[in-house]
Amino acid sequence: MRFLSTTIVLSLFLSANSFAQTGDTLTSKKVDAAKIADTLKAVPSPWKKENIVGFDLSEIAFVNWNAGGNSSISGLLKGTFTRNYELKNKKWVNELIVRYGITKQDGVELRKTDDDLQFNSTFGYRKSSTTNWYYSAKFNFRTQFTDGYSYPNTDIAISQAFAPAYTFLGVGSEYNNKEKTMQLYISPLTMKNTLVLNQRLANQGAYGVTRAVYDPVTNELIRKGEKSRTELGFLVMTGFKREVFTNIKMENRLSVYSDYVNNFGNIDVDWQMQWDFIVNKYVRANINTHVLYDDDIKTKDEVNGEQVTLGPKIQLKQMLGVGLTYSF
Repeated sequence: MRFLSTTIVLSLFLSANSFAQTGDTLTSKKVDAAKIADTLKAVPSPWKKENIVGFDLSEIAFVNWNAGGNSSISGLLKGTFTRNYELKNKKWVNELIVRYGITKQDGVELRKTDDDLQFNSTFGYRKSSTTNWYYSAKFNFRTQFTDGYSYPNTDIAISQAFAPAYTFLGVGSEYNNKEKTMQLYISPLTMKNTLVLNQRLANQGAYGVTRAVYDPVTNELIRKGEKSRTELGFLVMTGFKREVFTNIKMENRLSVYSDYVNNFGNIDVDWQMQWDFIVNKYVRANINTHVLYDDDIKTKDEVNGEQVTLGPKIQLKQMLGVGLTYSF
């Protein structure tokens, strides 16, 4: 009996000791897991995102106004969405820009004032963290949402979604200075592709594509116009964004491109400048100017009731707005 009792007591002791060791092991594992979780939380994500949406509204009304005038109301919906990746000497910047504006004037049909869909993506790599120069590859896409017209003629559209659409794809070097918030991109090898996916516009040779060929006698269509045009050229892009005064920010973007094959030295210019006057977290006023010059874009004008195609001209758009913005 003593032997049996001793055996039982010894077995219970060993079991308790084993259970205690197991408990200690589990507790130790829980502590290690907590430390790992805290370590993972402490490591910042290489991805940074920013979403900014806004709506500008302007209105003017006249009732028995002696000096005359037309009542009007206009609105602009806009958004900028960025997704940036940065880890050690690698950087990937992605930006989506959307803008759409309309206006309604008393006695005049609804008209479009702004229409832009743009996506930019740049990947860069640098040899050392002490330099601001990156080896870079850049992609840019741009088009619009809805039909565009040469007002007051609203019967025939002069532009549509993907008519035109532009893509730029190139490699080069980029200077990126975070402290001065400025960038300079130089690409000696950039492919520009112009898409006109509307056959009527392509047949007209709109936006630089090869126009259709017609029989000179019967005016019958011999060959359809091409819906795309590819160029290879030199691209320089620069931009900076800074707070010039308290609650006043200025952003400037300039892009110049010249084709190697067709009229090298004839430069296409895309220049945008925006001033933001911040009232508070949600309310701000802004002034935006956009200058374009593209030798392939022919302007149109109405002469004696008919639309006539003229040569390229400097295009200018200026907008002043006050509205709401929300960042998330």
